[in-house]
Amino acid sequence: MLVSDFDFELPEDLIAQTPMEPRDASRLLVYDRKTRDLSHSVFSDLPRFLEVGDLLVLNDTAVLPCRLIGRRSTGGSVEALILERRGGDCRGYVKPARKIRPGEHIELEDGRLILVAGAAGPDGMMDFTLRLPLGAVAEDVGSCLEDVGRAPLPPYIRRSGEEDPSPDRRRYQTVFASVPGAVAAPTAGLHFTPELLQTLRAGGIRDAAVTLHVGPGTFAPVRVDELSQHRMHAEWYELSPAVADEVSQARARGGRVVAVGTTAARTLETCGTEGAGVSAGQGTTDVFLHPGRRIRVV
Repeated sequence: MLVSDFDFELPEDLIAQTPMEPRDASRLLVYDRKTRDLSHSVFSDLPRFLEVGDLLVLNDTAVLPCRLIGRRSTGGSVEALILERRGGDCRGYVKPARKIRPGEHIELEDGRLILVAGAAGPDGMMDFTLRLPLGAVAEDVGSCLEDVGRAPLPPYIRRSGEEDPSPDRRRYQTVFASVPGAVAAPTAGLHFTPELLQTLRAGGIRDAAVTLHVGPGTFAPVRVDELSQHRMHAEWYELSPAVADEVSQARARGGRVVAVGTTAARTLETCGTEGAGVSAGQGTTDVFLHPGRRIRVV
């Protein structure tokens, strides 16, 4: 099977630049696998398509505010995306990488942080250092990032860099996010509201949370022609004993295990056992879900 088999055209005018409000007003495409019928609905109608006893599995990872905007001394704009950080030592993408010289100092977020550039590698990533300017109010780089960092929006969602970043930070986070560590959102979960979750629970549909931190590999393109040759990036996950019990109970009562998005599905399939159960665990997973691969849990 070729990667090109999955190519499709997405007109630019159909890419939403701002989210729907409320969240569950977003559109929902429903595919019935038995009849092969497609129907269009809205996300708030989700309870209609689930049944008493089903188990929704959510991903409770929280997105880090790891995108920063700044300017070079020449006046040119710069955008940095932090994918790995230990203290002030960082690795990620800095644009425009080819114009930036190793050792160059760049002011980010109106001078709240200083980026000291390294050399860009062949993969386009750069090692760089973040430090606080003299007289900074923040205690350390981490606390400053929490204050001024922006949501790491996908490249097809465009922002000028001049706007207030707080609405995007709020909206590019699920309402059940609780474990910081992702560099991109588990997007299938963005459409839930607290009210919708309550409606589902009141209707006898249970939910449980796993954690998978969406990692830097989510930004990497597929570089092979044959699908079987693709190797997924590894991402950290955790599935607790309590969630493993929830899956077992759902199976015992005849309910379905419904993964909210590919990150929850990958976690469940990583921990899957014979008999459609799961074992508790944590670690890294590079499970690749694709046509032809056996699905054991969802």
